[in-house]
Amino acid sequence: MVVLPILWTFSLAFQHVRLLNLRRTGLIGDFNLDNFDNVLTSPGFVDALITTLVYSVAGTACAIGLGLVAALALRRPFRGRGLVRACMLVPYVAPVVAATFVWSTMLNPQFGVVNHYGTTLLGWDEPIAFLSSGRPISPFGLDLHVSMSLVTVVLFEGWRSFPFAFLFLTARMQAIPDTLEEAATMDGATPSQRFRHIVLPQLLPTIAVLTVLRFIWTFNNFDDIYLLTGGGSGTQVVAVRVYDYLINRGDIGAAAAQALVLAAILAVLVTVYLKLFGRPEEVA
Repeated sequence: MVVLPILWTFSLAFQHVRLLNLRRTGLIGDFNLDNFDNVLTSPGFVDALITTLVYSVAGTACAIGLGLVAALALRRPFRGRGLVRACMLVPYVAPVVAATFVWSTMLNPQFGVVNHYGTTLLGWDEPIAFLSSGRPISPFGLDLHVSMSLVTVVLFEGWRSFPFAFLFLTARMQAIPDTLEEAATMDGATPSQRFRHIVLPQLLPTIAVLTVLRFIWTFNNFDDIYLLTGGGSGTQVVAVRVYDYLINRGDIGAAAAQALVLAAILAVLVTVYLKLFGRPEEVA
């Protein structure tokens, strides 16, 4: 179930395999490095890799940040807290097709509710094509070299994934002894000081695990971007390129080679992260 598909992918990556000759391709064939050479030197691969890194880092930070804010906001008991916590899980458990359809409808430049209120209440000069604008945004005159569509899919990723971080952080906060914060309060510590010196150190190991998990899943994410933008307007990540090579071009060998390159880059990044930050966070 696991080993054979991996071996088959490795075999395909080193052979000239297309849909026309797939049935005649075996595990052992005429191996070469042409697929990797074509993939690494193909136009747009570096741009797609940079877009993938930006999307992964920003999406992971957004998801964990929103999850931390939600966990802190719902930490103290109040009437209806259980219902509010249950509602927080809706973005994560909702089908991705339904969620992307709702966002696409809301952000539509012709009849979307966001552009309607933006032009009527917020003073926008014209509707904004959130999912089809490839122009770089320049807030406060700063050119970020990031398209509006990429920012939108990052926000969607953060919105859809923050309940996962919210669950982990909420569970960890409930295990923090109340006596620690009570003693700090008696000593005159402010809420920000209690969070910085008591709550945050307790959450760092959990945040480290969440960072690794969310980065891996976001780096390999395909369905969100494909359903929202189709990979256009500056949002083409490597996973979308793999799909394009496989389905639209029918080049199975190149698609497999690109998938292996994606896995290798991800393994290197995760290893570097664990070497640099894993041990200090475990000690904390």
